[in-house]
Amino acid sequence: MRKALTATAAVVAGGLVLAGCTSGGDGDNGGEGGGGDNTVHILVLKHALTGPMDDMDWVSQIEEMADVEIVWEEVSADWDQKKSTMLAAGDIPDLVVGVNAITGSDLVTFNGLFEDLSDDMDALPNVQGMFDAVPQTEAMATQTDGAVFSLPSYRRFWPETATRQYINQQWLDNLGLAMPTTWDELFDVLKAFKDEDANGNGDPSDEIPMDWSPTGTGGFGFFQPSVLLGSLGLPITGGGGAGYFVEDGQVGNFFTDERYRDVVEFLHDCYAEGLISQEVMTQDYSAYQSVGRGNGDDASVGFTWGWTASDRFGAQLAPQYTATAPMLAPGGDAADAVWTYDTYSLNYGPNSITMSAQTDVRDAALRVIDAFYDQTISVQVLWGDVGPNVTEAGENSYEVLPPADETSDPSTWKWTTTLADNGPMWIRDDIDVVLPTDLQEAVDEAAPLAPAIANVDPVADVFPAEFFSLSAEDSSTISLNDTNFLSIAMQNWATWVTEGGAEAGWDDHVAQLEAAGLPQNVEIYQGYYDDYVASLG
Repeated sequence: MRKALTATAAVVAGGLVLAGCTSGGDGDNGGEGGGGDNTVHILVLKHALTGPMDDMDWVSQIEEMADVEIVWEEVSADWDQKKSTMLAAGDIPDLVVGVNAITGSDLVTFNGLFEDLSDDMDALPNVQGMFDAVPQTEAMATQTDGAVFSLPSYRRFWPETATRQYINQQWLDNLGLAMPTTWDELFDVLKAFKDEDANGNGDPSDEIPMDWSPTGTGGFGFFQPSVLLGSLGLPITGGGGAGYFVEDGQVGNFFTDERYRDVVEFLHDCYAEGLISQEVMTQDYSAYQSVGRGNGDDASVGFTWGWTASDRFGAQLAPQYTATAPMLAPGGDAADAVWTYDTYSLNYGPNSITMSAQTDVRDAALRVIDAFYDQTISVQVLWGDVGPNVTEAGENSYEVLPPADETSDPSTWKWTTTLADNGPMWIRDDIDVVLPTDLQEAVDEAAPLAPAIANVDPVADVFPAEFFSLSAEDSSTISLNDTNFLSIAMQNWATWVTEGGAEAGWDDHVAQLEAAGLPQNVEIYQGYYDDYVASLG
C-alpha cells in the first residue's frame, strides 16, 4: 500500500561546490574524544546572496550546544551536476543541509548512502517534539517502510499564496481608468497603458503593459500567468508546476485541459497587440526584477505578479501599485474563481537535513541535527542572529528587526545574513513573533485574493505535489514521462503565446502529450492522492 505524505515541497534553486569531506569508514566512535572525533563536516546549499557560514553567530551557538566543531562546504551553483557525481561515487559528508538538496528521488535511488534516523529519536528530542506537534512533518519524513532518511523544516508564518497580482494605480489615475475586473477590461486597460504615455514622462513607448517572471523547461512557478487558470475555476498549487492539479478529488493535468488553451489564447491576443514584454520568454529573473523597478519615479510595468509590491517594484515605486483580485474570464463568476494555493510549499521545507550512513561521528552529527531544531536557533536560522537581526522580547517571544543595512529590503536582508527558508528549523506554533515588514506586507496584499483562496478546498482541490512517498518504480516512470511531455508542452507554450496557433494545434498537442506518457502519470498520481486522502481519516 502506498503511503502518502501530508506536506509539500518547496523548490529551491541553487547549487554546490563539491569537496571531498566524507569522514569515511564503518566505525561509530560516538563523536567523543580528540583526533577530530567531534568535527562534523556539513555541505550546505545556500542562496547566492547568503554570506559565509562562519559570520553567523548562531553557527557558533550550535557548535557549543552540540560540543562539536563544524567544517562547512558552502555551495550556491551547479549543484545538480555535481550532486550526481557525488552520489554515484558514494562520497557524501556527515550532513547535507538545504531544502531538497537531497531530493526524495535521491533518497529512493541511493538509499544505502543515507542514515535511517527512525530509531534515533531519543537522541533527537527537538525533532521528536516537532513530529508530535506537527504530524505532517513526520509524515513528510517517513518512507513507506518506516525509514526516516531526511528531516523537513516547518516555518508556520507564511501566507496561503506566494503570488500576488498588481496594477499600477497611478497609471490608472493618470489616464482616468477604472480598475479592471475582467480579462476584456484588462485588455483595454493594457492597451491604454501602451498607447497613452501612462507614466507621464513624455515617452509613450517606454511602458510595458504586462510582464511576468521567466518560465522554465519544467513548467510553471510563482509570479506567472498560470494564475489566470483560477479565473476559469481550475485550482493550481505552487504556481502550476508540471501542470498537475486536483479538482473535486480528481487528478488532472492542465496542459491537456481546454481552460489552459483559453488562457494561452488570451495571452497571445495581448502579445500580438504589444501588451506583453517582448522579452518575456527570454529574460532571466534578474532582468524581470530590474525592469519591474523602473527608473527613478518612472515605473516601467503596468500589470504583473510578485511576492510583495516592495519586492517587485522596490521601495520607491511600490506605493504606485495596488494589489488586485483575480480578473474574471468572459462569462466568469467570482463565486467560481480560485487562486494558486501554496500554504504547504511555503511553510514546509522537505529534506532539509540528511545524514551520511558512513559518518564516523554519528552521535556528534545527531547532536548537530537536534540543535538546528532548538527554538531560538530555529528563529535565527530563519531570520538571522539575535542582536542585529532578532531580539528576544521575552520568553517565547521574538521581534524581527529591520535590516541593519538601510539600503536593503527585509526579504533580501534575510537571505544575505542567514540560511533563511533553506535551513532546517522548527518554528513553534506557540511562540509570538513580530514579523518583518515584508512578510506582513505579503499577508496584507493577499487580502484581495482571499475570496478566491477560500473557494479552494485544501483536500479536494489541492494537488499535494511532493506530498507522496513514491516507490522507486513510480518515481522513475513519472520523471521520465514528465521530461518527455514537458519538452513538448513548454515549447508549445512559448510558441503559442508569441506566434499564436493554440486553437489550430490543440488536438495534435493533446495527442502528443498523451503519447508521451501524461495519462500514465495522472493515473499513478491518482492512486497516491487517494491513499493520501484515506490517510487523513
